[in-house]
Amino acid sequence: MKNPKWHRDELILTLNLYYNLESKSFVSTNSEIINLSKILNKLPLHSNQSRNSDFRNPNGVAMKLSNFTSIDSNNPAKGLDRTSRLDKQIFFEFQNSRNLLTNISNVIIETLSDDDLSSKIYQIEEEPKTSIKEAVEGEILFKLHKLRERNQKLIDSKKQQILKQNGKLACEVCEFDFSKKYGEIGKGFIECHHTQQLSTYKINQKTTLDNLALVCSNCHRMLHRLPEDMSIERLKNQVS
Repeated sequence: MKNPKWHRDELILTLNLYYNLESKSFVSTNSEIINLSKILNKLPLHSNQSRNSDFRNPNGVAMKLSNFTSIDSNNPAKGLDRTSRLDKQIFFEFQNSRNLLTNISNVIIETLSDDDLSSKIYQIEEEPKTSIKEAVEGEILFKLHKLRERNQKLIDSKKQQILKQNGKLACEVCEFDFSKKYGEIGKGFIECHHTQQLSTYKINQKTTLDNLALVCSNCHRMLHRLPEDMSIERLKNQVS
C-alpha cells in the first residue's frame, strides 16, 4: 500500500519551509525538516489506516523540498524532477505571495497546537469536491472557517440582533425568508456564514457578530463555492 498523495495543506507547509532553508540543507537529518515531518504527521487530513510506517518521514520531506527546487527557475541547485501537477500549481500560486504563504502556514501550525481544536476540525465532514472550489488556503483553514460558523451561542446572538433590527430573519444576499415561505416550520430557521477571509485568520482571534451574516441555504452553498472571495456583496450583485 502506498502512502496517500500529498495534500494541499502539506505542500503549503513544505513550500514555506523551502523558502526558509538553503537547498544544501535539504537532508533528512536537518532539525527543521525533522520538525516539519512531525507536524505533517499531526495534520488531521489522513486516517491512520492509510499511512505506512514511513509516512511523511524526514527523508520524504527532504525529497519534496528537492521537488520544489526543480520547479524554481531562480534556484541554481539541481532538484528532483518527479514533481506532481499539484506541486507545480502550489509553487506558482505562492511564488509572489510569500507573506500569504507564511500566514497560512502559521495558522495551520497554531491550530495543531490546540489538541481540542484539531480534533474538532478532524471531525468536520469532507465537502464533495464538486460542491466547492478548493480554497487557496487549504482544507484546515476552510474547516476552521466552518467550525466558527457552527458556534451556536454566536448564531443565536446574531439572530436576536437581526430580529431586533429588522423584525425578521431574511437572507442577506437574496432576501429569502424561511418563515414567510414555509410558515411555522420555517420560523427562526436560517444559516450563518462567517465573512472573514481565510487568509486573514488568526487562531486566537475571537469571532464577533460583525463577522457573521445570515443567509439561506442556497446562498450559503454558493458562498462556499467562492472560498477565495467569500463576499456577501459579490454574490448579492450576481443575483440582483
